[in-house]
Amino acid sequence: MDYLWAFLVGGAICLIGQVLIDYTKLSPARILVIFVVAGVFLTAIGWYRPLVEFAGAGATVPLTGFGYLIADGVRRSVEANGLLGAFTGGLGASAAGLEAVMIMSLLVAVMFKRGDKTT
Repeated sequence: MDYLWAFLVGGAICLIGQVLIDYTKLSPARILVIFVVAGVFLTAIGWYRPLVEFAGAGATVPLTGFGYLIADGVRRSVEANGLLGAFTGGLGASAAGLEAVMIMSLLVAVMFKRGDKTT
């Protein structure tokens, strides 16, 4: 049942993104920013944590989950370190994911040769 809920919640989040792409003139970059900010906002008002507990990866894998990760990291760091945590918590919480992205980008850049696109 957990897999079904993760699939449905993650699919619903992706459906919202697809509707924004199809029916608005927003650029993909703006839609990505909207999703991250929505994750931060929903975490701040206390609505995203119950969704994460209910749907698991269906709520943490999409970009709203990245916003949740940053906001939750800031909250925990502020509780532990005071105001300084507001500046360090988000980066500390997302450091492993960001490092993985950078390493994989480097590996892909080394493995593949850049060339002109032919049509």
